[in-house]
Amino acid sequence: MYDVEIIMKNRPGQLALMGETLGEAGISVEGGGMFLVAGDGVAHFLFDDGPVAQVALEAAGMRVTACREVLTVRLKQDEPGQLGKLTRAMADAGVNIEILYSDHDHQLILVVDNVDAGRRVADGWSA
Repeated sequence: MYDVEIIMKNRPGQLALMGETLGEAGISVEGGGMFLVAGDGVAHFLFDDGPVAQVALEAAGMRVTACREVLTVRLKQDEPGQLGKLTRAMADAGVNIEILYSDHDHQLILVVDNVDAGRRVADGWSA
């Protein structure tokens, strides 16, 4: 899975263009969101094949600034403190979490600065 970062103009129709472009290319969005940051739309969306999504979006004139592999972790929703425990384990391993959101399957999506170290923590969490 990949997180694709898209910088959008702050005007009506930008998300529609993104959604239509992906739909026409047969690409499904697996999770993500968009936020207004310093006057620009900054979107982070999750795809099975990020490089293919990136090509489609760029062909439509959209500005893709990153396409990065993600870690996925399922939290125990009935156990309070899971987010704190997981993020502490990442921090203790020296892993910086740069982006965090959830997907359509209730998994936590993490974009980290060190995928290998982060994967070791995530694998241990899931075990």
